[in-house]
Amino acid sequence: MKNISLIINAVLGVAVIVLFVMVLGGKNSGRAPGVHFGSDSTLTVKLPIAYVNVDSLLLNYQFAKESNETLLKKQEDSRLDLNVQARQLQGEMAEFQRKLENNAFLSRERAEQEQNRLMRKEQDLQQLNAKLSQELMEVQQKVSEELRDTINAFLKEYNKDKKYEMIISNTASDNILLANDGYDITQEVIELLNERYNKKKK
Repeated sequence: MKNISLIINAVLGVAVIVLFVMVLGGKNSGRAPGVHFGSDSTLTVKLPIAYVNVDSLLLNYQFAKESNETLLKKQEDSRLDLNVQARQLQGEMAEFQRKLENNAFLSRERAEQEQNRLMRKEQDLQQLNAKLSQELMEVQQKVSEELRDTINAFLKEYNKDKKYEMIISNTASDNILLANDGYDITQEVIELLNERYNKKKK
């Protein structure tokens, strides 16, 4: 008698869970989107959440790759320009020092003028370095915002059909320590983003 009571309670417990999931999960044909019955009549509940591995997304999303390459090219060009000017200034300073040691200046006043000119040139170069660094930071921020907006807009559209309650970003397993692979939608998102991006480029 006690065993029958335990079995009935277990069956009722499962029924309550199924009803709870069906009420919270949706109204499509009376079954929640995450509720599945296996061939052996076992109940599987998949929560309406997913996650995207952001590191993998940024490595494989064409727009992110091209934006990163453009930014790197801009950084390299700026560094090259600065290095050329720095080497030129270094050469002029060495020449000034050589002339100073050999008393090659016609007067002390002329030596001071040259020294002041080189100091101004050095200050200008430092200011240029700061300006280029600021510009690069602004470009990087703009690119990051464009990427974020593009991905967020895509996910809103993507989720109209998928009906996830939550899509989480995961960076180097920072946010999610362990999850079933079924919750990882990264590859699908990358493929669809690239498909959409390539259509826009044509």
